[in-house]
Formats: sequence, structure tokens, C-alpha cells
Amino acid sequence: MTAIGARQAARAVDALRRGWPFRIEGPDGAVDLLAVESARDDTLAEFASHDVLLSGERAVTLKLTNQRAAATPGPVRLANAGGTVAAALAIADPALDLANPLKGPFRTVATGGETAAAAAMTMARHAGLLPAFFVREATGPAETCCTATDVAALLDPSRLEMAARARLPVEASETAEIVAFRSPEEASDHVALIIGKRDAAPPVVRLHSECLTGDVLGSLKCDCGPQLHAALHAMADAPWGVLLYLRQEGRGIGLVNKLRAYALQDQGYDTVDANLRLGFPVEARDFAIAGRMLELLHIPRIRLMTNNPEKVARLEKEGVEVVERIPLALPTNKYNEQYLATKRDRTGHQL
Repeated sequence: MTAIGARQAARAVDALRRGWPFRIEGPDGAVDLLAVESARDDTLAEFASHDVLLSGERAVTLKLTNQRAAATPGPVRLANAGGTVAAALAIADPALDLANPLKGPFRTVATGGETAAAAAMTMARHAGLLPAFFVREATGPAETCCTATDVAALLDPSRLEMAARARLPVEASETAEIVAFRSPEEASDHVALIIGKRDAAPPVVRLHSECLTGDVLGSLKCDCGPQLHAALHAMADAPWGVLLYLRQEGRGIGLVNKLRAYALQDQGYDTVDANLRLGFPVEARDFAIAGRMLELLHIPRIRLMTNNPEKVARLEKEGVEVVERIPLALPTNKYNEQYLATKRDRTGHQL
């Protein structure tokens, strides 16, 4: 059932990205959805609904939670709010807030299925799209359909398996080994880089979320690139270590949405508020994936290199014993000082 459900959810994610309608069924109702970001006006005309479904975080930004239908946490449905794709994007995309400052008034209504609506927000994040949909009650047959349970199956870390491994000499260690992990329904593969010679002692482990801008392009807005290389050299100085490189760009919201967050930071918002304005949670990464990778590598005990105590708690929840937290201190620059201060002051990072 898990494999079948995951395949159904993967088809729905594909439909979401392509701008095709799809249906999600939950125990409290079913809804038909069309992603705002990938929709076209001709598709919207066929979909025949102008109601818009937004995440609870975006609803807070738009000051909608004082209405009864939006008073509980979770997605919010706006009645007749998106007559065109451009109109819906003006509501959903915070990059357009300054160009469209006088939004509304909006009338919120029941979502039609809270479980299905919540699953849709998870799918949007999984696809790297804005968490906003045209929505209608489920009517007639649906070409693409999944359940909220299917969406959970898609994210099941037990679906991850070891796919390949090879020797990979790197600057920090010429004897390093790389191991790739793959899930049948996922397009992105996660990797582990093993540094040094394995022994009975717990390895130094670094969870590093993919950061194209920092790791590859040398961005000064974050400390990701320097952290990555410093961690590898620290592992080389230890008996052995493992870098888990997780394909979860932008704290799990995807590259495009991360760049949208960067644009909001240029308007004066910090990283936390930028994510919330986009409609995402502050932390959207799935650390269960790291737990599964360590399980497949037969590593039950680790020394975790991180400034984020939440990573310790999340890994321990997955059954990994963290015997030590090793801080990673690096110098700041004028471009990332505020970013690092936000991590310290608002998300609990500490040395």
C-alpha cells in the first residue's frame, strides 16, 4: 500500500508542477486543486473556480486570521479571490506585495477538507512551488488523484535505499568514499561522503542541506560554503567522519523559493519573516532522511557537528544517539552578519 500510495502522490506532484488539475482526498473531504504558480488562464477557465487556497503562514501575513473560517491553524480558503492567474499570483507571491499593496477585502470560507488542504501545502513545498492553489469541491472523475495518506507515503524515509558507492578523492581526503541514496519516487538523490577509516568510535557527522548559491557559487549571503569545507577538514583531522548532503535547498522550500526569500531580504525582512511571508514554515527540512541514511550506513552513534540544537533533537527522535554536539564557528562578513544573527536570535543556533 505504501509503494502504491507514494506513486499516486508522485503523479500528483508531477501534475502540480505541470499546471494540471489534481484531486486530494482526506477523511474530512476531498478537493480539486490547480497550483497558482504553474496554472495558465485557459486551464483556469476549464477548472472553473476562482477560490484560492493559501497556507496558514501566508494568511497571517495577509491578516486574514481574524475571520472565523481562518481562525484555526492551517490552510485558508478565499472565496472568489482569483479571477485570473495574475490576480491569484498577486495574492500568493510576496514579491508582488509592494506592487499590489491594497489587497482584499477577502472573505474566507471552509476549506472543504482540512486534511486534504494541509497535504496540498506539503506537496507544494515538495515541488518547490508557492503554497497557493485554485480550489473547488471535488466533482466528477479526476484524471490524477491521491489521498493525504499517499502524500505521507511519498515522504516516508523508509523508501530511501542505498543506490551506489565509489571512491572519491577530495581536497580534504584523498581516500574519501561517496555513497548515493535514492527513493523510487524522488528526482533528487541524497549523498554521504565518508572521510577517514571507519573504527568503533562514533564518527563526526555533519548534516549539510544543499545550497547551490553558497556551496557552488560562493555566495556571501550565507555561511554554507565555508561550513561545508570546514566540516570536511575537521573530519579529516578526526579518526573518521561522515558528511550527509541532503538535497533540501533553502531549508526545504526549494531553490526558486529561496531566491524569492532573498528578494524579500533585500526589502528588509530577515530569513524567518521572509519564509513566513512566502507562506512556508521557518523550518521545512526533513531530518528523518538523515536518520535513514545513517541507518543504512550502520551508524547508530554520532558526534554531530552543528550549531543548531534542534538537529540534535530531531536526529535523536529518529533513533540516532548523539553523544556529543560539536560547534562550528566561522568568521562573518558584512553580507551574512544579519543572517547569522537571525539564526542565533530567532532559531536557537548557538556555539
